[in-house]
Amino acid sequence: MLSKASAMFSRISPRKARMIADLVRGRDAAEAIQLLQFTEKAGAPVLRKIIESAVANARQGGADVDALFVSKATVDKGPNKFNRRWRPRAMGRATRVTKGISHIVIELDERK
Repeated sequence: MLSKASAMFSRISPRKARMIADLVRGRDAAEAIQLLQFTEKAGAPVLRKIIESAVANARQGGADVDALFVSKATVDKGPNKFNRRWRPRAMGRATRVTKGISHIVIELDERK
């Protein structure tokens, strides 16, 4: 069984991206791309781009594109080293505001 994966760091909160990953997990690749095209969520264009990249990677490997499905879709918190901001708080203190970064991994497999 052929397995092709595609991963990406994206500037979207993991919670928003996980909702969309749950939506496409287990679906055919073409069906998932079409579903994401008409989904009005913040993570839909990001995940669509990653799935299209994974399909292109599988096509380069000689896989049957019509038999591909999303076998694994994970969203984890990414490193947030550069997107830190400081917010003024009471009594002269400051707290850090960290922006959400996601590490999204999409894995495609062929159906038998």
